[in-house]
Amino acid sequence: MVMRKIVKIDEDKCTGCGECIPACDEGAIEIVDGVARLKEERLCDGLGDCLGECPEDAIELVEEDVEEFDEEAVKNEQLKMKNTAVGGGCPGSRMRDLSRGSTCSGGQKKSERSEKDKQQNSGGNKTAAGDGDVELSINSQLEQWPVQLHLLPETASFFEGADLLIAADCVAFAYADFHLDLLKDKKLAVGCPKLDDSERYRSKLRGILEHNDLNSITVAIMEVPCCRGMVHLVEDAVASSDQDFEIDKVVISAEGEKIQ
Repeated sequence: MVMRKIVKIDEDKCTGCGECIPACDEGAIEIVDGVARLKEERLCDGLGDCLGECPEDAIELVEEDVEEFDEEAVKNEQLKMKNTAVGGGCPGSRMRDLSRGSTCSGGQKKSERSEKDKQQNSGGNKTAAGDGDVELSINSQLEQWPVQLHLLPETASFFEGADLLIAADCVAFAYADFHLDLLKDKKLAVGCPKLDDSERYRSKLRGILEHNDLNSITVAIMEVPCCRGMVHLVEDAVASSDQDFEIDKVVISAEGEKIQ
């Protein structure tokens, strides 16, 4: 036992939102009975990265006589987290692999789904819906949950070897062919570079690159100037990592056309 700083969680204030969990790189925090709790004293490095993520101010750093910080135990915990579907206390943040053929999804195998997509998107399946419009039945190409960048665990197993699509929030609404043209066979991260915390995004992207060997990165943004911040965030994250990517950039107009 040593006298050192360690995280202390006020369970009376904690609402179980789970925001602190992805902020803790060591994997020292979990949700138990609806509140955040420290798994083991030896997993907490005492730096307090999770403090600023708590909306209820329920986390503080205290100095107590506790177990020494154990880096080897942290590595084992991170490995365990990487191979386990994890998430925060909110059910909507629970990590899920939706790849067809995955044991988590209970869905079709990818080959079966692809054949079904072809059939559903054939000319005979189109029905008139108005001037210049057609109705199509398209299977979702989403392969994982969550999709919001700030909710995605950096150590999620589905990132390993993946083709990653990083899309600005508005792209999926503006671009009608988003699922089949952009999302198909990719993992997804979405966010808004104008309204959200860009530094938090930059840090999360660095973490994803540090913990996973990605195959490719595609960034899809809208044509509006403020959206280009997403490209800069990704470029910064890649530049500060030891991975070398030729980032594929896609730009969508407000009219829903792919212009780059």
